[in-house]
Amino acid sequence: MLNWNFGKAALLGLSLLSCTYQNTNNMNVGHEQSTDMPVDSIPAEGTATITLGGGCFWCIEAVFGRTKGVYSAVSGYSGGTAKTADYKSVCSGETDHAEVVQVKFNPKEISLEEVLDIFWNVHDPTTLNRQGNDVGPQYRSVIFYHSEEQKAIAEKSKTSSATQIWDKPIVTQIVPFEAFYVAEDYHQEYFNSVGDRNPYCTYVIAPKVQKFEKLFSDKVKKKE
Repeated sequence: MLNWNFGKAALLGLSLLSCTYQNTNNMNVGHEQSTDMPVDSIPAEGTATITLGGGCFWCIEAVFGRTKGVYSAVSGYSGGTAKTADYKSVCSGETDHAEVVQVKFNPKEISLEEVLDIFWNVHDPTTLNRQGNDVGPQYRSVIFYHSEEQKAIAEKSKTSSATQIWDKPIVTQIVPFEAFYVAEDYHQEYFNSVGDRNPYCTYVIAPKVQKFEKLFSDKVKKKE
């Protein structure tokens, strides 16, 4: 009986560090899916957009939300077969969407190559359909390019930069962008809003943010 309880506690501990477990707890919060991206302050010209999937979108959003030259980092869903997406359907695996972050940035301040360098460092692009305890195709490593130029840059970055960081084969998909569905409101800026009140933030997201701030100190936004 003692061993069973220990095993149960261990499994619960692992689940607490799973984005899926935490998201499921939030599914009944009562927020509606946002239809407007928070980009009111973004200039109409001089921006570039790339859509990135690297596991739970809370992690990727937290990093790029702190990146100098990035106007916005919005959590959402992309790459699926269905014509719409929400958390419940994406989590079921029925839509083939990935959890992604759509990053709008100023290419004069930060290049796409630099954006991708950060991307390779803050997630593991060698695990297929998995990031840590987050398992499933919605957590796949993927770059959705918005132009042929972006495709070429992404492919070069994958074979040069990523392979310098990781010893195992890179499994990241590089595919054309088609559609982006903004995630529910409670997913946006989740790390900033919840922080240490969620163990997932403490033990999974915070180390990624700290790694980014250490490796790319010159790319960290100044705190207001």
